[in-house]
Amino acid sequence: MINNGFIRVASATPSIKVADVNFNTNEIIKLIDSALSNDVSILVFPELCMTGYTCADLFFQETLLESSLENLNKLTTYSTGKNILFVVGIPLKYKNALYNCAAVISNGKILGVIPKTYIPNYNEFYEQRWFSSSETIINDNITIEGQKIPFGSSILFQHSDNKHLCIGVEICEDLWSPIPPSTIHSINGATIILNPSASNDLVGKSSYRKALVSSQSAKTITSYVYSSAGFGESTTDVVFGGHCLIYENGTKLKENKRFMLKSNLIYSDIDIDRLMIDRIKMNTYSNHLTTQFNTKYTIIPFDLALIEHNNIERYIDPQPFVPNNIEKRSNRCKEIFSIQTLGLAKRITHIGCDKVIVGISGGLDSTLALLVCAMTYDLLGRDRKNIIGVTMPGFGTTDRTYNNAISLMNHLGVTIKEIPIKESCLVHFKDIEHNPDNHNTTYENVQARERTQILMDLSNKLNGIVIGTGDLSEMALGWATYNGDHMAMYSVNTTIPKTLVRYLVQWITEYKVGENAKEVLMDILDTPVSPELLPPDKKTGQIKQKTEEVVGPYELHDFFLYNMLRYGFSPRKIYRLALQTFKGKYTDDIIKKWITTFYKRFFMHQFKRSCLPDGPKVGSICLSPRGDLRMPSDAVSKLWLDEINKL
Repeated sequence: MINNGFIRVASATPSIKVADVNFNTNEIIKLIDSALSNDVSILVFPELCMTGYTCADLFFQETLLESSLENLNKLTTYSTGKNILFVVGIPLKYKNALYNCAAVISNGKILGVIPKTYIPNYNEFYEQRWFSSSETIINDNITIEGQKIPFGSSILFQHSDNKHLCIGVEICEDLWSPIPPSTIHSINGATIILNPSASNDLVGKSSYRKALVSSQSAKTITSYVYSSAGFGESTTDVVFGGHCLIYENGTKLKENKRFMLKSNLIYSDIDIDRLMIDRIKMNTYSNHLTTQFNTKYTIIPFDLALIEHNNIERYIDPQPFVPNNIEKRSNRCKEIFSIQTLGLAKRITHIGCDKVIVGISGGLDSTLALLVCAMTYDLLGRDRKNIIGVTMPGFGTTDRTYNNAISLMNHLGVTIKEIPIKESCLVHFKDIEHNPDNHNTTYENVQARERTQILMDLSNKLNGIVIGTGDLSEMALGWATYNGDHMAMYSVNTTIPKTLVRYLVQWITEYKVGENAKEVLMDILDTPVSPELLPPDKKTGQIKQKTEEVVGPYELHDFFLYNMLRYGFSPRKIYRLALQTFKGKYTDDIIKKWITTFYKRFFMHQFKRSCLPDGPKVGSICLSPRGDLRMPSDAVSKLWLDEINKL
């Protein structure tokens, strides 16, 4: 187990010999040793792995059952002093029946024994010939070597210190049933489900098996660790590929290569914190505690020492808002663009206006907003000339962004208005007695508010609505002028982070516009992010005010934002994740600097988010005060900043 909520789990498939219990036990021990060398805390082996699943009528032989018990005791003794909990499959007699069981072992003790509930007896399976179902018993005790051990299907294993680390076990066919035991386990507290299985391989079955594990882990909000029988099982009629899987809340963390001749093991770090925050947020989860699923469980405590690891053994996405698979990313962009256009179409038709007004700067955000408007008008069958694109050159406007703004509007066939703001801003500076040579916040915000006033007044004159261009990342950081670019009548980019805006524009460039517009769009994509409120560089005439040099890299801020709001992670944990994710790209000190900036600005600028304009939600993170984020504007950030200072 490792700190920050991560637990290292593993799935192993030993190479076995049918009915050779001594050989099988030694293979199991080798895999446990391998797991220990990799600091694995929780390990699951296949169903009936001590004997072999395919023993058939040999399960009626006392010799086989006695050898199984002897080797179970050998494994239990072997586990003494070892920092691991593992599950092995074994046939066990209880009263007048034989059960297909999973024995849970840790530190010299059999903690409990779970009998299989659903016994398959169809197609190639004949288990009811040998085994009885757990439904024939209630939670009881089974005696092994004079020790009374909890026995039954309603048993959970809970870590003594970390109560959220709670393990439930179901066996093979249990997963395939309409209401798997893991459903009930999870409702009653299990966060990890272990499944010792013996699922033979047929054409296409592995895909269905993965879909089952993925779906069940998502429905139960658990980590699901699955181990199936492999090489060495009898191939008289079927073949077992030794499939090992580790899923977390629907996402695959690890999968092995099937049909291996040797024993193999996979492991990954699962995130208990991540599971718990999703359960807490989804209040329908706890509603089941008052239904028939509120089963009386036996809770068995266990102890495992905490281990600190240098590396987290799982993939950490550096751009959690952007799928790293090209096909998935393309589909995501298509869906987001559809949400944006349909949302805007509804607003336009509801208001009954003919025109929309958009401020066009030649930057990414306003480009995306204009593209959404153009496609929305195409969707509605309306003339794009009713889209009023307004470019408002100011003190910081460069030739590059100005020319790109004009060129883009021409290519898209919208109505172009050019309204310079320098003179009006100078008049305003005089009115408020501000020295125009003082390039402070007032200097910048006067320009932002002047532009917004122009757009709003045009909307009144033309009977249209102002379309906002600001994105999710800017609003998270408060990087907007209050009642300036912060305000609009409908904001189409409001839940799209900066890291995703770029990919959306790229996708639209590739799939939604003609060849004549692609050149200008590619140059816009290559332009540094800037509000262009400060004068350009005197020597080059290029953009001098670059946003990411002031507030920090957006890829870091989007990473912080996602992990903070999606999972409720602490600054300490997010920092730890960032160190591994961006190793070699940013130093530890740089990451600490920008995560401090993020928390300061996030808390400081909530008042801007408390009055955000309407806009469509496209993903799991949304800052709307009417939807996902109900945060007081005067909340104090001290707890979070103190935690960062201790890093």
